[in-house]
Amino acid sequence: MRALAFYSDLNYETPGGLTLSQYQAGPQLARLPTKFVPGAIDQKIGITTKMLLGGLANELHISDRFRNVLSVFGTYVDFSNPFITNYEQRYEGTYGLRTYFEFTGEKKVNYDWKINLGLEWQQTNADINNYGNRMGVRDTAQTLDKINTNQHFFFTRYAADFNKRWHVEGALSLNFYDYKFRNVYPNAETAYTNRSFTAQLMPRVALSYQVTNDFIWRGSVSRGYSTPTTAEIRPTDNIINTNLQAEYGWNYETGFRLRNKDESMFLDASVFYYVLQNAIVLRLNPDETEYYINAGGTHQPGVELYFSDWIIRQNNSNFIRGVQFNEALTLNKFTFSGNYHDATANYSGNKLTGVPGQVIVTSVQLKFPQRLYLFVEHNYTGRIPLNDANTTFASHYNLIQAKAGWQISNNHKNRIEIYAGADNLLNEKYSLGNDLNAVGNRYYNPAPPRNYFVGFNAGF
Repeated sequence: MRALAFYSDLNYETPGGLTLSQYQAGPQLARLPTKFVPGAIDQKIGITTKMLLGGLANELHISDRFRNVLSVFGTYVDFSNPFITNYEQRYEGTYGLRTYFEFTGEKKVNYDWKINLGLEWQQTNADINNYGNRMGVRDTAQTLDKINTNQHFFFTRYAADFNKRWHVEGALSLNFYDYKFRNVYPNAETAYTNRSFTAQLMPRVALSYQVTNDFIWRGSVSRGYSTPTTAEIRPTDNIINTNLQAEYGWNYETGFRLRNKDESMFLDASVFYYVLQNAIVLRLNPDETEYYINAGGTHQPGVELYFSDWIIRQNNSNFIRGVQFNEALTLNKFTFSGNYHDATANYSGNKLTGVPGQVIVTSVQLKFPQRLYLFVEHNYTGRIPLNDANTTFASHYNLIQAKAGWQISNNHKNRIEIYAGADNLLNEKYSLGNDLNAVGNRYYNPAPPRNYFVGFNAGF
């Protein structure tokens, strides 16, 4: 039996998106007031989130070839967001369980298999309340809602190895989702309104072939399905959207893995193509409150590559105890499909909003005597479309991070690490967490310039 507990208390300010001219002239600006609405500083806008998570997992071996895994979990979230136009408070409690039985077949020379059968269930009860915001202080109630969501699915998975070369997987799940809601204020509803989604089957088939001991080819086909979240059903415009449908799509992927004899070099490459239907996308009202719609679909082809090599093999005698080179590359051409639109235009063929076409991450790790190390990483991110019309893009940027540390280890179980480093060594000026399709072209949220950090971690 294993236990997990986690608590976080997070508080940060949200200065609001800037226009391009504001971003270029004064990246430390917060959103300025207008004759219609106050500014970010006036309203003291920000996010406060307290989260408590806990769970238990138990593994029971019924026999040598039959076992059960059971886990139960729960979370509680206390969320506050004083915004320019209102003050939102959200209390969410979630609890659920997951269990499956696994039966392993008797091993044979050229055939090995196992099968899983299980279920997962999760219930979330949310109180979502909006009030007036009077300079950062909660004011009179605007809308008070209760939303309870329930999702559960049954799943099975079969995996087998043939002739020590072929690996086959087949999986299938049947997914159920529903929610119910009622307005506490101003309508004072006493009964819940129910909304149920049609049960969905999600299959997955995967196949891999070990061409040699060091080279493996793989391929898979799977269907994905994503129901709207509570924040999408009841966004900041305070209107519960009962017309919002679930997203779904098919993903096709193939690739290979290659390594050398001593496993000091590793290469993983894949090509994928994902077709999404009923895409749930964010829209903004003139007062900048949010709502969501099903706007159509997307086509998402891409290439991913990861390469790692110990240029200098790990050793215990030289001054340089090892040098590892890593490269991660993502290239994609995500576009809107022919039916992607909003109320005014069709964006068929445009680049998918908020997604860069290229991300290249290169890093080098050097090891020295006494468990000292130096790590340097370069991140290149390509241009990012900021609106569906593709009329505005955030510029590409280059980030360099360096980190040095000392690992203190008494034995294999106890470990302490002390480290220090710097982010954005080039002092690059860039925007991160952009506000997509923002009203008034307020897309930009400037990221920090050169900054420094120190820390430690310990394991026992």
